[in-house]
Amino acid sequence: MKKLFLLGIFFVWNLGFSQEIALLKYSGGGDWYANPTSLPNLAKFCNQNINTKINTKIPTVEAGSPDLFSYPFVHMTGHGNVVFSDNDIVNLRNYLTSGGFLHIDDNYGMDQYIRKEIIKIFPDNPLVELPSSHSVFQKPFVFSGGLPKIHEHDGKKPQAFAIFIEGRIVLLYTVETDLGDGWENQEVHNDPNEVRTKALKMGANLIYYVFNN
Repeated sequence: MKKLFLLGIFFVWNLGFSQEIALLKYSGGGDWYANPTSLPNLAKFCNQNINTKINTKIPTVEAGSPDLFSYPFVHMTGHGNVVFSDNDIVNLRNYLTSGGFLHIDDNYGMDQYIRKEIIKIFPDNPLVELPSSHSVFQKPFVFSGGLPKIHEHDGKKPQAFAIFIEGRIVLLYTVETDLGDGWENQEVHNDPNEVRTKALKMGANLIYYVFNN
């Protein structure tokens, strides 16, 4: 039933009605509310550059809420601890296997916690690193080297890890890049326009992938 409901929402969006993306609220003490200007800015960029009609007023949805099924793209960020309850785990798994997409962006400090929670959602389906040749890096904007580096953090290579269901990415975990910081208002981190543009273009690729797959 949930799968049919979610597919029905996708069909309505494809007819040209307003689209919505959401921010995930989770437990554990991590600051899920970080980067408050990032998703509104990403929505505006996509509307101006890839012909989407995303609502720029971004709702918050809890990991265990049935409202999760109302959004084809859900973004998650933070710096610290993450804890998914048993209900959260079941709800997230059902959402992702029914056509949903979760983008988890490590805002620095989340990595050691979120990996354990991802395993709980998909214990038999491990994260795999995406090669730079994957379509998510190719359209509508080309990133020939793969995930761009937005903030230094530990100076390590930026990486994108995915979980696939029947050939479709359902969960994308980006680390050592901090796309969300790059989406924020310029004055928040004082990133050069070139860096912010790279982050927004990569975010637009994620939106494009979700709305076209």
